[in-house]
Amino acid sequence: MGQQVFIFGAAFLGSAVESTEALTIVLAVGLTRGWRAPLMGTAAAIVALAVLVLAFGQLIVTTVPESALKLVVGTLLLLFGLRWLHKAVLRSAGVVALHDEEHAYNQAVSQLGGAAARRDWVGFVLALKGVFLEGLEVVFIVIAVGGAGHGFPAAIAGGIAAALVVAAAGVAVRRPLARVPENTLKYGVGLILTSLGTFWAAEGMGARWPLDFVSILGLAVVYFISSRLAIALVRRPALA
Repeated sequence: MGQQVFIFGAAFLGSAVESTEALTIVLAVGLTRGWRAPLMGTAAAIVALAVLVLAFGQLIVTTVPESALKLVVGTLLLLFGLRWLHKAVLRSAGVVALHDEEHAYNQAVSQLGGAAARRDWVGFVLALKGVFLEGLEVVFIVIAVGGAGHGFPAAIAGGIAAALVVAAAGVAVRRPLARVPENTLKYGVGLILTSLGTFWAAEGMGARWPLDFVSILGLAVVYFISSRLAIALVRRPALA
């Protein structure tokens, strides 16, 4: 039960980050060109992504041996998580600017230039492309988090729940979710994915962890302490 909850949480947090970025694009297109075309593009992207999850996710789980699946997926999760963690460390240290959804929204609006919706397919394509590309990240997270731990139902539920929560927030405010602490969320997701990746990659190579799945919490603590030390080391020359 605890493993399923952890899988759900990891999929939810990771999917929430990508869903927020997709929502920013849809809002920008909808507020400048009208809502019909971007909503249709969003629906088309969601259908395509659902097909990917149902087809390839189940195919991977049923055809690849468990040990090889854990090794491959664990390694991919580790690399994916380290990328997020690396960016979070640089942002926390002030080396890289914090990601600003408000700025991304305004930039998308300015690029559209307030053009009239003479060609609805433009808004359709913009929304389709944005939601599909960001959604691919969600698909990867759902398949990776759910596949190695036989937790596809929990991972899919987490991804769907995150998309629904972000969509509901977007409908309520109709503005970019600038108040969502996305950088902090990415930091946390990076820690979770890195810990899960380390756990499953080691299991794929035949290692056995003390306390089994509970060891992931210990790994998360180790990575958190290491990242805070890295932030301190990176920030020190800038302060000097």
